[in-house]
Amino acid sequence: SGHSKWSKIQRGKAISDQKKGAIFSKLVRQIAIAVREGGGPDPESNFKLRVAIEKARAEEMPRENIERAVAKAAGEGGGANIEQVTYEGFGPFNTTFVVEAATDNKNRTTSNVRKIFEKHGGNMSQPGSVMWGYEIKGQILVEKGGYDLSEIELKAIDAGAEDVRESQEGLEIYTAPLDLHRVKQTLEKIPVKIAAAEIIMEAKSGTDLTSEQKRKVEEMFHALSDDEDVLAVHTSANL
Repeated sequence: SGHSKWSKIQRGKAISDQKKGAIFSKLVRQIAIAVREGGGPDPESNFKLRVAIEKARAEEMPRENIERAVAKAAGEGGGANIEQVTYEGFGPFNTTFVVEAATDNKNRTTSNVRKIFEKHGGNMSQPGSVMWGYEIKGQILVEKGGYDLSEIELKAIDAGAEDVRESQEGLEIYTAPLDLHRVKQTLEKIPVKIAAAEIIMEAKSGTDLTSEQKRKVEEMFHALSDDEDVLAVHTSANL
């Protein structure tokens, strides 16, 4: 399905310190938006913030950095100049894209994202033009290890998972967004190696590609992901 999944995790393992700094900057923006739009600085009552903090921890962001970002966002005017924007569009080979961004300059971000679409043979479209083809879900990626994956699958379902799929790398577990944290906590008690746990937009119908087509779509996916204002990229392409 269209969330790049394991390839995104594998690509992230070899990033440079400079790239890590860019990721931390994006996470700070995500935390700011979560505090403002999710209901305050308490992750126990703010689901969006809890997910943002867990993502920051997974990226090995220092605890003091996370606490500073939350405190700054909760302060008067904290993060007030950061706006969340979602872009929709079409990529090559009949693929669709949804791009989530956080920016202090919407004109700049819109221009940059549009240029990436056009450079890679796609085009940005109107709001709602492709979003109807996506579902919001919680996604947990469990890496293979010294445990029985079938047992993990049963425990995940018992905890509230809606779907579990096996892949070469391990298990892909899907939940309702609000159930993500509970299912993740259940799996951590086993324990298992969780490669990622986040809220995604998954295409209701994936687009199959040849190897060459996949390479070109991945180039577009990574170009969008690498933009300094982009938080997440979702595509219908089966990568």
